[in-house]
Amino acid sequence: MGARFYGVISPFITPFKEDLTLDLEAARWLARYQAERGVHGIFPNSTTGEFVHLTRDEAVQLTRAVLEEVGGKVWVIPGISANYTEDCVSLGRTFRDMGVTGAVVTPPYFFKISADRLRKHFSTILEKVDLPIIIYNIPATTGINIPVSLYRDLAREYSNLAGAKATIESFTYFRQLIQAVKAERRDFAVLTGLDDLLLPVLMMGGDGGIMALANAAPQVHRAVYDAYTSGDLARAVREWHRLLKLVQVYDYATSFPTAVKTLLKVLGAPVKPHARPPLTPEPREVEEKIAEIARELNLSI
Repeated sequence: MGARFYGVISPFITPFKEDLTLDLEAARWLARYQAERGVHGIFPNSTTGEFVHLTRDEAVQLTRAVLEEVGGKVWVIPGISANYTEDCVSLGRTFRDMGVTGAVVTPPYFFKISADRLRKHFSTILEKVDLPIIIYNIPATTGINIPVSLYRDLAREYSNLAGAKATIESFTYFRQLIQAVKAERRDFAVLTGLDDLLLPVLMMGGDGGIMALANAAPQVHRAVYDAYTSGDLARAVREWHRLLKLVQVYDYATSFPTAVKTLLKVLGAPVKPHARPPLTPEPREVEEKIAEIARELNLSI
């Protein structure tokens, strides 16, 4: 049995109008665009989507717009992260009733809780939310690095733990996740949150990634994934080097959300580059550097 989630999944940005209200028309366009360019799934209310800047109602509106636009064509796997466990559960149940495919959840990101409390947090969510759940390890923003042993224990106990997304620059961590957790559950998905690790994670036995640049150019990620899964390693490496060129966008931008929004802007997408404070749109010189990368890769909408 293969992993339930795999391939190229986009952590969906949240488009805003100039007055910083939700731009649902732009969100619908972007969901269609990503589905047409080959994403396997879309993750609204994500880190890249500035979920910490959204109200619960906005998260629901955004997810509903994505579901209405591409539900049934690609997986819709919204984020349910919150600092209070019951808020995660409540949002997860709301999304389940809307008909989403699964949900993504990080550790709480304020109190740096102990391993036992972290286990209780995730166990409660897995027990109370009747959806496939991806547990997302992003220590740079949560301050908590989820132990591989906790993934293994939860995967043994809860069949609805569908996988791990890890935004972490550690080959060893991915190797251990694949060796320790997939040995227990072959259907457990191991997904990178870093675009540049897509091919290495696939080669280690992982399943794909949930990567921010898939918002704007998922065809670049799909080229890597499709070449690798078809057994053409030489082509996979060539396509990966194109992806590595694209990843330079992050080197110039100040955040993941503004990196993606700037790339969409230079490509001419009908998505404005507005971000909610304290994030701000990138200055002109950054925009020009990102436009240069897009030109070199011959990207277009």
